[in-house]
Amino acid sequence: QLQLVESGGGSVQPGGSLRLSCAASGFTLDYYTIGWFRQAPGKEREGISCYSSGDGSTYYADSVKGRFTISRDNARNTLYLQMNSLKPEDTAVYYCAAENWRIASVQAMCLMTIPLDIWGRGTQVTVSS
Repeated sequence: QLQLVESGGGSVQPGGSLRLSCAASGFTLDYYTIGWFRQAPGKEREGISCYSSGDGSTYYADSVKGRFTISRDNARNTLYLQMNSLKPEDTAVYYCAAENWRIASVQAMCLMTIPLDIWGRGTQVTVSS
């Protein structure tokens, strides 16, 4: 069974940091484009950062560029999102997703111009003073 499980969410004050993890099981991330998405209440889900295992390319949404960093631990088969300088508008449920890298470029994945087959259940991030 192909599964992604997110962790690391929580509550933090503005300006703080969190690191999210997305552990994959049932498949290896070596052959996938993988990404982070978020959905705030009343808003559509948006792609914020994606990484291609095929060519190592990355994509960041303008809203997180310079503050968030995506990375992958091959040995742990885990994707990370380091989030710094958090803002109240970063409050959302954060999801990770994976799609075959031959199908999904980082742009196609993060802009969700293609269907994505594998999703985690999400982890809540709340930024508030």
